[in-house]
Amino acid sequence: MASSESQYVTFSLGEEIFAVPVEVVREILDHEDVFKIPHGPDYLLGLRDVRGQGVPIIDLRLKLGMERTVKTEHTRVLVLDVQAGGRALSLGLLADKVFEVTPFRCEQLEQAPDIGTRWNSDYIAGVVRRETGFVVLIDLTQLFGDEAGVIGGQPRLKQSA
Repeated sequence: MASSESQYVTFSLGEEIFAVPVEVVREILDHEDVFKIPHGPDYLLGLRDVRGQGVPIIDLRLKLGMERTVKTEHTRVLVLDVQAGGRALSLGLLADKVFEVTPFRCEQLEQAPDIGTRWNSDYIAGVVRRETGFVVLIDLTQLFGDEAGVIGGQPRLKQSA
């Protein structure tokens, strides 16, 4: 019987390796300047035109509490289509470097580590141990679900009384 596996796109933020399911990745683009949006959260860099669609670009480092991304020749944008807050959301995640599409078997998946205290690990779907360290699988729904209105929301018109 074959073991079940899923395909993931791996990328780095600093020295750490992360992964997202390949089925949510629409495309991978070079990093370009974005149209700034005033008064957005610090991790929302702005909008970028992706094939005629305005896609919000997120600095994932800032969203995860890391230092701001410094653009290099390896910096890429993963354009994702995810379900968050009960609706489809398109967004771009800034990554220091994109590595590969790789399979992970279900039995390789471990839970986020228990460190004996509360910490914000809700965005971690699990970790996979590799010879070179760990890969953190990101739960995009948890990471962006409560903020779907902030990132992909349409302006709300006030209801008149």
